[in-house]
Amino acid sequence: MKKIGEYTARGVVSEDETEDGLPQKIFLFDGRFDTGYRVTDFKIWTSNVLAGTAAAGKLSTSATSSTARANFFHADLGDQIAWAVTEMTTDGGTSGGFDDAIIDTDNLVIEDLYVYIRCETHDTPINYMITLEKYEFPDWTGALAMARDRKA
Repeated sequence: MKKIGEYTARGVVSEDETEDGLPQKIFLFDGRFDTGYRVTDFKIWTSNVLAGTAAAGKLSTSATSSTARANFFHADLGDQIAWAVTEMTTDGGTSGGFDDAIIDTDNLVIEDLYVYIRCETHDTPINYMITLEKYEFPDWTGALAMARDRKA
């Protein structure tokens, strides 16, 4: 694989989306199967630093990943490639989490990426920032990565 660029996606998941666990779509697909992205970093944090807020986020290659609170994280599903948690205390400090993320180092995103975030307080938007590297490779590599991402 040949690295051909870097990309940062950032945004805010609204209160309605965090309450229902609805995804935000990051448009990456360029119509080619011989290019794709590798997620190298994933961060989430609250937009209200003075409110006590805990949140969990994940990155998926599927628009239909689990949104239920009880089954939100599933490392056994190929479409989930990164997971993050954060907690902000009421005095604006962190309580274990701002930098806590797990990223599958073997991830490869050919089409689009979806950001899912669940939050304990439904009235707080949650920020995210994703760092990606773009690669060029044989088209069979892209086809294989897409097949691997499909749910069993």
